[in-house]
Amino acid sequence: MTDLTGKTALVTGASRGIGRAIAERLASDGARVAVHYGSNEAAAKETVAAIESAGGQAFSVRADLGVDGDVDTLFDGLTAGLAGDPLDILVNNAAIMIYEATLPDATPEQFERLFAVNVRAPFFIAQRTLPLLADGGRIINISSGVTWFATPQTVYAMTKGALNAFARSAANSLGSRGITVNTISPGVTDTDMNGWLHETDDAAPGIAALTALERVGRGPDIADTVAFLASADGRWVTGQTLEVNGGLFLGPKSQAW
Repeated sequence: MTDLTGKTALVTGASRGIGRAIAERLASDGARVAVHYGSNEAAAKETVAAIESAGGQAFSVRADLGVDGDVDTLFDGLTAGLAGDPLDILVNNAAIMIYEATLPDATPEQFERLFAVNVRAPFFIAQRTLPLLADGGRIINISSGVTWFATPQTVYAMTKGALNAFARSAANSLGSRGITVNTISPGVTDTDMNGWLHETDDAAPGIAALTALERVGRGPDIADTVAFLASADGRWVTGQTLEVNGGLFLGPKSQAW
């Protein structure tokens, strides 16, 4: 297990899914975690309670991302919770999906909403973090495998591609402070966003059949990689996109010739 004792972390979108798994893992490694949520206060309280019942430290911070003043609201709550301590780890996890935002059907409103939450918010959260972020700190963005395999949800894929590009440039800019910036690109993971995995009996098995490790991803699979990048063990990794997907779409499992 990695050691984050004495560290502080902000995880956006941490009330459920991958974000909750990340918050719980970082807390189990010793970090005090700011659990950001947008609207589901009950879920955020459950995350904080789970962390505390396991012996960790956490507090919740509410901010609706993608609206005017979102970063100000977030950092008002964050700085109050930190009580003068620096921030060591930022995990930009919060994101939305609009399944109807395809190339033929996406509306300007859907386009703007997706970019506001998935790109603008992480960028300006990172920018606002810089004065609080300790030298040697970590910025970790959660992207998606849709940056390298095709999906009908073109606009969502574009937003995640922007995060990949952001990490490379930011890593180069912040390297002089010892701050690493990386991106994790999950494959198909069992979360609320991917509720379609449970809509038919063959959805999850179908994804498992396309994956070398023969199952759908889970939140802790992603959280464990975040913990590595957040720890001292990840000190020499920066500007990278890590595909954490169990070997999704590696190709046929048997030769066809």
